[in-house]
Amino acid sequence: QVQLVESGGGLVQAGDSLRLSCAPSSFLTYALGWVRQAPGKEREFVAGISWSDGNTDIADSVKGRFTISRDNGKNTVYLQMNSLKPEDTAIYYCAADPTLLSLATGERHAYWGQGTQVTVSS
Repeated sequence: QVQLVESGGGLVQAGDSLRLSCAPSSFLTYALGWVRQAPGKEREFVAGISWSDGNTDIADSVKGRFTISRDNGKNTVYLQMNSLKPEDTAIYYCAADPTLLSLATGERHAYWGQGTQVTVSS
């Protein structure tokens, strides 16, 4: 069973930056990305990147502030979050799916991480 190991969450102030990392426990040629869930809100796709061609998909709510990248040699995906806002506060889950489309549009994914808390104070 593949595990997705996340790191990089924390407490920051509005306007600060954070970088999240996600590394599968074994080599995975799946699309990787991030989904977040804030208290009392539905789960929201944030960003994803494909394995095959490096295409990315970024949610409108974070476009221009968040970027996603992937180091295939390390089989690790990174979410760089800049200009953080209090509304970005959520648990961020790394997720993996066979395609970027299914990662971005599906509700159930092949693999999930344990989640990392990101809290942005105003």
